[in-house]
Amino acid sequence: MTMKDLDEIILKARDFINGTSLNVVHELKDLKIYEEPLVCIADAADPLFLQLKNPDVVGPHHMIPEEWLPGAQTVISYFLPFTTRVRESNYTEGDPSTEWLYARIEGQICNNALCQYLLDEFVKNGVDAIAPSLDKRFKVIEKRSNWSERHAAYIAGLGTFNLSKSLITQKGCAGRFGSVIVNRKYEPTPRLYKDIYEYCNNCGACIDRCPPQAITAEGKDHTICSNFVDAVLKKYNPRYGCGKCQTDVPCEHCIP
Repeated sequence: MTMKDLDEIILKARDFINGTSLNVVHELKDLKIYEEPLVCIADAADPLFLQLKNPDVVGPHHMIPEEWLPGAQTVISYFLPFTTRVRESNYTEGDPSTEWLYARIEGQICNNALCQYLLDEFVKNGVDAIAPSLDKRFKVIEKRSNWSERHAAYIAGLGTFNLSKSLITQKGCAGRFGSVIVNRKYEPTPRLYKDIYEYCNNCGACIDRCPPQAITAEGKDHTICSNFVDAVLKKYNPRYGCGKCQTDVPCEHCIP
């Protein structure tokens, strides 16, 4: 397979997630972490990438695709939705469920493996490629990374943000994102929205679900959220997470 179009990329990603043992947590009665992925494509030269350098978006340290990969033409972005079992386990109040903690950490290992797999497939087919999240230049400055998977997904057409700053896709917001930058030209996915918060209905359900009360009608206080997650890490080390604002809410697994 030459990875010549979006359908082939989707097939590769789907087959990997369905076939890898990393998508199953055997110690939790064979918990399956992810459903099949959604994949969209952005033009690496899309001017929205440059806007991410604005201080009120991500910041000047955010790198555009060309800075990650000279000659970059396309950004492939994907979303891995958590399974019903993972999501519904986290409906309780307070600390995240055991299933969610595993899905967040072991799930990220699976996510990284998919990202590396796609990267290797492109390189094998003679396409220069890089995955920012796996690159040694990837870093986080003051809680903001120099490559935002959610913003890349928004630009690629995967979905729009909500009040809790999660990204609502066709399969909701409960899941993980990843991306690969390549120097091959692919047709960008049409963005079916115009506003950055278009899919959010401002119902406020995430406000009530947030344990440390980091979310209000005006938005989210990332410091409060981060401090709560740090406390979870101390309690459940090496696992951490929360996800209450992404579960038992209307945008959990669909566009509300």
